[in-house]
Amino acid sequence: MKLRHTVFALATLAVAGPAIAQQEIIFGLSAANGSLQEQTASEFARRANEKLGDKAVVKVFADSQLGKDKDMLQKIKLGTMTITLPSSTMPEIAPEYAIFDLPFMIKDRAHLARIDETLFKDVLVPAAEAQGYRPLAIWENGFRQITNNERPIVTPADLDGLKIRTPNSSWRVAMFKEYGANPTPMSFSEVFVALQTGVIDGQENPLTNIAGGKLNEVQKYLSMSGHVYSPAYPTVGIAAFEKLDPEIQTVLAETATEVALWAREQGEAQDSTLLKTLTDGGMEVNETDRAAFVEASKPLYEKFAEEVENGQAMIDQALSLADGS
Repeated sequence: MKLRHTVFALATLAVAGPAIAQQEIIFGLSAANGSLQEQTASEFARRANEKLGDKAVVKVFADSQLGKDKDMLQKIKLGTMTITLPSSTMPEIAPEYAIFDLPFMIKDRAHLARIDETLFKDVLVPAAEAQGYRPLAIWENGFRQITNNERPIVTPADLDGLKIRTPNSSWRVAMFKEYGANPTPMSFSEVFVALQTGVIDGQENPLTNIAGGKLNEVQKYLSMSGHVYSPAYPTVGIAAFEKLDPEIQTVLAETATEVALWAREQGEAQDSTLLKTLTDGGMEVNETDRAAFVEASKPLYEKFAEEVENGQAMIDQALSLADGS
């Protein structure tokens, strides 16, 4: 009798088989923990995981834990991770994305929403897809401000000779050269130590990244230039993404779009709170001379129109959307 029971138990286990491991959707980003990019990625994971149930689980790794932006873009192509969140590095994939590197191009978040519905879907997504990538949505990174340890920045002349960290973006480098600075590209994960040790004098980033990276601890002046609005793009490698279960693909794509509005609302709500956090943290805040910066930015518009296919048409379309038309 005992033998029969043992055989029955083994047969039951054989039929049941081993437990199937839940598929992991790895989401890596370079932004710091606590930044709006990390908060949005976490909100995306929360919502997606509710919909995915036992099918898969999204796991977020921020603060360059899985590598720098360039490394993670390669990983999503290879399929060793699923999603990453590039921002200012996107023009290195497709030059059309430099439309967001044109200073003062984006009036406000409502303007960005209109670009999302038109120029992004019609021009920018296909441009990235031609390189093997698929941005699923436009999320918030934010309006970029300038910090440094030498002096308040009021006009471009105040940047003369300052070593200013930029992202690894040829367009951002060109911008700060036009302003008279000495732009120094480096990954965000290296910025705190570079500022702390004096390798660079300053940097430019949205308030959420300045606060998330605790840059107020190593920077004295915060100049509210708002020179660029930087989106962030939850992006997948097409070949690897299309190997996923179609239901998982749909959940990830739909949730990315859904979270875009949440990100913009959070960005707007956090602006004043973050500014208070940074001033309480010891930073001196000043406004910049917008007209002087706009004048110094004109060559960048000419460069985009000349170097990017249909560049002038893109500029005209983006500007036409500023007032809701």
